[in-house]
Amino acid sequence: MSRARRRAPAVALAVLAVATSVTACGGKGERVLTVFAAASLTDVFGEFERRFEQAEDGIDVRLNVAGSSRLAQQIAEGAPADVFASADTAPMALLEEGGLLDGPATPFATNTLTIAVPPGNPDGITGFADLADPGLTVVVCAPSVPCGAATKRVERRTGVSLRPASEEADVRSVLTKVEVGEADAGLVYVTDVAGSSDVEAVPFPESADVVNTYPIAVPAGAEEAASGRRFVDLVLSGEGRRLLREAGFGLPE
Repeated sequence: MSRARRRAPAVALAVLAVATSVTACGGKGERVLTVFAAASLTDVFGEFERRFEQAEDGIDVRLNVAGSSRLAQQIAEGAPADVFASADTAPMALLEEGGLLDGPATPFATNTLTIAVPPGNPDGITGFADLADPGLTVVVCAPSVPCGAATKRVERRTGVSLRPASEEADVRSVLTKVEVGEADAGLVYVTDVAGSSDVEAVPFPESADVVNTYPIAVPAGAEEAASGRRFVDLVLSGEGRRLLREAGFGLPE
C-alpha cells in the first residue's frame, strides 16, 4: 500500500487553477501583454513580469502558465499570445513549421529532471531505479509535455520502466501532488524543487544526459508584437540570464 500522505484533492486543484488563470483585461488605459510560458517558468517569469511593468509605462503583463504542448496548441488554434516560452524545442517547432511565429525562436535556458520527495525523504529514495518500486506512489508528467517526454527518455536510457499513479498535464501539477502528500515522489525539474520549501530533491546522474532547451519567440499576428519583442529582449539580456541562473536554470552556450 502507498505510504503517501492523504489530503483533500481540492487543495491541488485550487493551486493549479490559480497558477493557470489569466485575467481577461487590463486596468483602465493599460495595454495587455499576454505571455504564454511553460509551467516550470512560473516563478522566474513572475519576476520578469514585475521588471517589465516597471520599465514599460502602461503595459500590464499577463502570464498564462501551463504545459508547453497545451500552450502551443492554444496558439495554433488562434489564442492571442504576444510571447511564447516553451520548456522544450518540440512544441515551438510545431508553431515554427506552421508559419505561426514572427521570426525564429531563440534558446534562452536549459533544465534537467530531478526527483521531488517530501522533506526528510521518508521512503529513502536514492535514484531513478527506486521509482519502479510498486510500493511507492509516483507521479510524472504526461508524455505529451516536455517534462514527460524527458522522463520517457530517461526510462529508455536506464532500462527502468515506471508505472506512475498519474501522468499530469504540467510539471507544477506533479510538484503539487508531492507537496500536499498525494504522492511519495515525482519527477520534476531542478528549478521546481529549488522554488519549493515543501519538498527536497534526490538527484540522479542519468538526468545529465537528458537536457531540455527552452526557446522563446513572438507568435505571428501578436497584437503587442513590439512589446513582445522587448519582453524577449529582457529575457535574453544579461539581467535576464542572471535571474534565470539564480532560479536554477542552465544557460545555453
